[in-house]
Amino acid sequence: MTSADRDAIRQQLVAHEGLRLTVYKCSAGYLTVGVGRNLEGRGISKDEAFYLLDNDIRACLDDLATFAWFGRLNAVRQRAVLDMRFQVGSGGFRAFKQMLAALERGDYVAAAAAARDSKWARVDSPARATTVTRQLETGEA
Repeated sequence: MTSADRDAIRQQLVAHEGLRLTVYKCSAGYLTVGVGRNLEGRGISKDEAFYLLDNDIRACLDDLATFAWFGRLNAVRQRAVLDMRFQVGSGGFRAFKQMLAALERGDYVAAAAAARDSKWARVDSPARATTVTRQLETGEA
C-alpha cells in the first residue's frame, strides 16, 4: 500500500468511524477510543502503551516546569515528584499545599512528611507513597 493509499484509507475510516479522543461505547457496546479501536477486544500494544506513557510523562514535565523549584531538584527527587503528579493529576498534586511549600523552601524532610500525612499515602497508595516519599526525603533511589 502506498503512502497515498494509506492516507486515503485513514481519511475514509475517520469519516466512517469518527475520531473520539476519550473512551466511549461503540454501537456494539464495546469500550472504544480513537478511530474505532476496540479496547475490550483488541486493547493496545506494548509499543502503543509506551508511546502514550511518553506523552503523559511529557505533559507531567511541562506541568511541573511551572514550579520554579522543580528544576532545582536532583533527578531522583524529580522522579518522585513526577510519579506523584502522574498518579494524582495536576489538580490533585496542587492540593498538597504543605508539601509544595516545603519543596519551594528546599525542605525535603518536611515535604516528605507532608506527603505521608495524606489520604494518598495512608489509604490510596501506601506502597507507592513509601517509595516516593523516601526518594523525596533522601534524594536517593
